[in-house]
Amino acid sequence: MTGVMSMKKLVLASAALMLTVAGCTGTTSPTESAATGSPAPAAAAEQPLLARYGLAGKSAVEVIDRLDRLGLQQRPADLKASVRTSELLLTAGGQEQSLPIPGDRFYLSVAPYVQGTHECFYHSLTTCKGELADAQVQVRIVDDAGKVLVDETRTTFANGFIGFWLPRDITGTLRMTSGGKTAESTFSTAPDAPTCLTTVQLV
Repeated sequence: MTGVMSMKKLVLASAALMLTVAGCTGTTSPTESAATGSPAPAAAAEQPLLARYGLAGKSAVEVIDRLDRLGLQQRPADLKASVRTSELLLTAGGQEQSLPIPGDRFYLSVAPYVQGTHECFYHSLTTCKGELADAQVQVRIVDDAGKVLVDETRTTFANGFIGFWLPRDITGTLRMTSGGKTAESTFSTAPDAPTCLTTVQLV
């Protein structure tokens, strides 16, 4: 009996860990997310997905900019919004929708950190959370051709991330400074590149 109980606890712990990781990476497909999510009330499910969250008529760029800047308490818990290279995938209550991201733009969301971080590949606009919320960060982004794309002070969102719209299909270097600490990282906006960068440690 003890062995059976231990095995059950192990299975439950493993399942919880997988859900925690998947909650930020956004690697789950829309079909999988819809199948495992909680069903929405019938009245809500009849509404178009974007209209249900006050996003009707908005483009992928507008939805991304709005959701990423929401306060933590304002983020709809039942909406999954995964930023991919060329599209924004939204799922909720058994519904799914894909919004195309303009072919010349790439959204890179960066979570600088000092002590703790997490693995992430596709940025989740409603579940990803970084260590440093509402922190002032000096940012400089330069592509490999030497062109300065960003050189300004930004404030991290309530989720601890800063989002940047960058040109598609480039590589470069990102440098961040905050509280006397500095971090530097390379990045890519290629078709197979991550939209979520959580390895930028300030030291």
